[in-house]
Amino acid sequence: MTNTLYAFGESGNAYKAALALTLAGVPWEERVVDFFAGEARSPEFRKVNPMGEVPVLDADGVILTQSGVIQDWVMDETGKLCGDGSRATRREILRWVIFDNQKVSGQAGPLRFLMNFVPEDKRPAEAIAFLTGRLKAALTVLEGELASRDWLVGDSLTCADLSCCGYLYYPEPFGFDRADYPAISAWLDRIAATPGWKPPYEMMTRVFPARPEDKP
Repeated sequence: MTNTLYAFGESGNAYKAALALTLAGVPWEERVVDFFAGEARSPEFRKVNPMGEVPVLDADGVILTQSGVIQDWVMDETGKLCGDGSRATRREILRWVIFDNQKVSGQAGPLRFLMNFVPEDKRPAEAIAFLTGRLKAALTVLEGELASRDWLVGDSLTCADLSCCGYLYYPEPFGFDRADYPAISAWLDRIAATPGWKPPYEMMTRVFPARPEDKP
């Protein structure tokens, strides 16, 4: 089977899919999408995904879009990252994936984009302030949950964790400081200790033009 993941390094949603595939032992190869050059909105790419987004997984001809769907496919195909695999556990994983999509990634993604990938003179201060507040509220919920347990669902790493952690490993500033969230920070360390884990820019190709301070 050939599994191709359409992705780019800056995409936290693509990172979630890449993490799930990698940590479940599913072989995959990257098809880099140059989002910042408009490739995701091109007619050619929209033939792959009319939504004009990554990630997209081509699993030997079966096209899957949305990180949560790809994670669900990984759990079904491998029996991994799904705890005991019971219906109750799968529903609980889904609950956290939806929470992440709406509350964590749903705020962190656009906030990080506005703070780092939009020209500085065009960054909307009011939108950034609004998203910062929303993200803080979501992270406070996550911190409270992780203060009393190692993993979000059950007693092992699942796709609930991989979904909620996706944006939190990125180095760019977006209102998240690990020092402010000790339980989240310890949880990120536990995930990073999993064999096969890599940070986003080692797992996928960065496509945004390098900042002056990034140049050798």
